[in-house]
Amino acid sequence: MLTQNLGYPRIGSQRELKKICENYWADKTGYKNVLQVGKNIRHENWNLQKEAGIDIIPSNDFSFYDHVLDHSLTFGAIPKRYNEVILKKGNSELDLYFAMARGYQKEGLDVVAMEMTKWFDTNYHYIVPEFYKDQPFKLFSTKIIDEFYEAKQLGITTKPVLIGPVSYLLLGKEKEAGFEKIDLIKNLLPVYIEILSRLDALDVEYVQFDEPFLTLDLTEKDKKAYEYAYKEIRKAFPRLKIVLATYFEGLGNNLALTTSLPVNVLHVDLVRAEGQLTEVLASLKEDTILSLGLVDGRNIWKNDFEKSVSIINQVVEKRGLDKVWIAPSCSLIHSPVDLDNETNEQNLSAEIKQWLAYAKQKIAEVATLKKLITNESPASTLQKLEENKIAIANRKVSKIIHNPQVKQRVLGLKEQDAARLSPFSSRKIKQQELNLPSYATTTIGSFPQTAEVRSWRAKLKNGTFTVEEYDELIAKETAKAVNWQEEIDLDVLVHGEFERNDMVEYFGEQLDGFAFSKNGWVQSYGSRCVKPPIIFGDVSRPKPMTVKWTAYAQSLTSKYMKGMLTGPVTILQWSFVRNDQPRSETCTQIALAIRDEVCDLENAGIKIIQIDEPAIREGLPLRKADWQNYLNWAVKAFKISASGVKDDTQIHTHMCYSEFNDIIQNIADMDADVITIETSRSQMELLDAFADFKYPNEIGPGVYDIHSPRVPKREEMVQLLKKAKAVIPSEQLWVNPDCGLKTRGWDETKKALIEMVEAAKEMRKAEEVLAADLQVN
Repeated sequence: MLTQNLGYPRIGSQRELKKICENYWADKTGYKNVLQVGKNIRHENWNLQKEAGIDIIPSNDFSFYDHVLDHSLTFGAIPKRYNEVILKKGNSELDLYFAMARGYQKEGLDVVAMEMTKWFDTNYHYIVPEFYKDQPFKLFSTKIIDEFYEAKQLGITTKPVLIGPVSYLLLGKEKEAGFEKIDLIKNLLPVYIEILSRLDALDVEYVQFDEPFLTLDLTEKDKKAYEYAYKEIRKAFPRLKIVLATYFEGLGNNLALTTSLPVNVLHVDLVRAEGQLTEVLASLKEDTILSLGLVDGRNIWKNDFEKSVSIINQVVEKRGLDKVWIAPSCSLIHSPVDLDNETNEQNLSAEIKQWLAYAKQKIAEVATLKKLITNESPASTLQKLEENKIAIANRKVSKIIHNPQVKQRVLGLKEQDAARLSPFSSRKIKQQELNLPSYATTTIGSFPQTAEVRSWRAKLKNGTFTVEEYDELIAKETAKAVNWQEEIDLDVLVHGEFERNDMVEYFGEQLDGFAFSKNGWVQSYGSRCVKPPIIFGDVSRPKPMTVKWTAYAQSLTSKYMKGMLTGPVTILQWSFVRNDQPRSETCTQIALAIRDEVCDLENAGIKIIQIDEPAIREGLPLRKADWQNYLNWAVKAFKISASGVKDDTQIHTHMCYSEFNDIIQNIADMDADVITIETSRSQMELLDAFADFKYPNEIGPGVYDIHSPRVPKREEMVQLLKKAKAVIPSEQLWVNPDCGLKTRGWDETKKALIEMVEAAKEMRKAEEVLAADLQVN
């Protein structure tokens, strides 16, 4: 029996990757320093896994920004607009790579970034490959080969990890009409063959192909592509040991296809889809090794050793020890790095900490499970089993988890609690009294959190600042932001959220049922790391959370100030959620807490309230057959949070990178008065779904990309607004950035927002001229 890992966090135990990349982008450090930090992280990860007892250790799971982008660079899938970046003197392969991820605006060269979207149903974002008809591929970057050799020099023969050829194509986007991306399989496969040839020359033993699309609905053409690709790989490398990794869901109706592929090891996710085991065992070829994904790679709860051992013994009895591997359910990039870094009980109590495992601990769990089966080190291993039993039992009976009043409130919900008083057509008439102009301008909520602002929060936490000193500084920063928004003539203002650390963590810190880590960082995209709250118990709101600063900001201006909240589905999705009750139950509890906050904001005189739900599309189950059940409770949770107000209070929501076509009816069912969406990277393509549906409510399509440091010109935004107006009536349109501005700098933010406001005014003026001409005629 062997143990394997599918991937390890690449941010570093102290977020070293974030710090070095951001310094490099700011021209504060050199190229060689970036490479050295990356090398240090890789070596630390490999050695840690070796020492923990992992038999098959991955390589090529490290990335400076995104592993999908790594593959695009490897395969030479580099859009032509980056040719000038490649040719620019002094630029390295890393500069090209970052330009594809973030855009490039330097020395007269201005190139937009590639699109970004969510990795399946996680909060991780990947850079979307761009595909063209008859597109050629070539080996451009040798990263995968270099890192395998690097590990070998340390005495560790790793298992290189590749996104499988079919999944890589399915992750991308056709950038022109007249072909399907899967048609490119025959062009792409020779590059895989070349990579494998080079690895074979270095005596590679195992290669892992990640094929998560095998757990999704596939077309017949997709299935044939799988058969073709793996047949060709096997033909070229008859002795190569292929590990086929599937995760996030069960194989379902792709089971027969998957088990027919000529691979040596099949990995299945038994955390997300434990029920598939019986069918997998029945379908698996006799000589195929089964890798059991038993340790949860997506959540932070300790593995239940007794339960896992029972499953392993069941499989061993059928297949024998040598045909069974033990592993996490998926790559551990979705887990924080090391629970040992949680040393402050004010953040995380000892009672809750005993229930948790981060990536380092999950690796140890995998190794311990093997020892429990093979009876290695029996005394110390049995002690770990007893400690595990105690922790699991303690969690089940803990008094801090259950709140009868919260449960009773959920049971007492009525149908009308999830509906506004009147339909949108009636509400819109009342909301016209807000007297907002056409193409009303606003932002999504946050303004830049400078190092200085973050330092105030740190000083408050460590006791250097009193609450009064901290509040005085936040008040001044808020006033500056309000005054500046008035100066540039934004229509609906925000207070800037300077008092907030994270859009989910901030709320979780003020809700009962949540716990927080100090160092539970997880990569969201690039250098952006988040620290998801831990929902361990029933959720309720003991007191108002945002009213103080929103009401203060409103007192500074005669313009409307938006109340800014995070919605229940997003708080759920972006937290580590308790696994002892249905997610729908937890989401409804959060919805009631947000509803209380919405009502308190309205009572404080706030007329426009935004309840952000960027994660609602992300939460969709991977199989369409399971969608409706999720959408029913997710949409209902949003409506519970938003429906306690009067008709003249305008409810906004915001959604991130999402394809809306297949859930547009559900988006409409949410019944927000205004929805803002990210559309700039897709050049307003996402609006087509709203246009085709004849979406009745108001829409704010993002007119510039906040995930890139480049400052767009006014003309760009005007062109995007013209595209929007071509499909959505102008009276329904708002003007805003793609997302919040927290991660940007003030200089670029000010320049971009000034251009945005002027673009909106230009559109208004054009409409006025057109109306006057029509009146004359």
